[in-house]
Amino acid sequence: MTVQTNRPLSPFLTYRWTLTMVLSIVHRATGVALYVGTLLMAWWLIATASGPTAYANIQAFTSSWIGRLILFGYTWALLHHMLGGIRHFVWDLGYGFGPTEREWLTRATLIGSITLTLVIWIIAYAVGGAR
Repeated sequence: MTVQTNRPLSPFLTYRWTLTMVLSIVHRATGVALYVGTLLMAWWLIATASGPTAYANIQAFTSSWIGRLILFGYTWALLHHMLGGIRHFVWDLGYGFGPTEREWLTRATLIGSITLTLVIWIIAYAVGGAR
């Protein structure tokens, strides 16, 4: 004989998804993406120290459209993770738990990360050109 208990269902089945929930998952995903981006950064540093041929190879990759797309994504992941960390720090201090404040912090994280990424890339193209 089995006894049926009234356990709560998984939040994924019962909760209404909010932007805060989605960005919490995105924060974790950007953390993982930063590990991969750090490997690319290490590749670049090693190539720089290895000589002109190795450096030319990494430059060819980062100058391609896929390389620039990866670098753009890495820039966004870095900025989004940083701003998400600041948001979590504010929560750790005990602030921003009200519905209005929580939504404002979440939207500021998303809009801020997109805006800062675009500003950095616009400045990079203005200063360095599209080589």
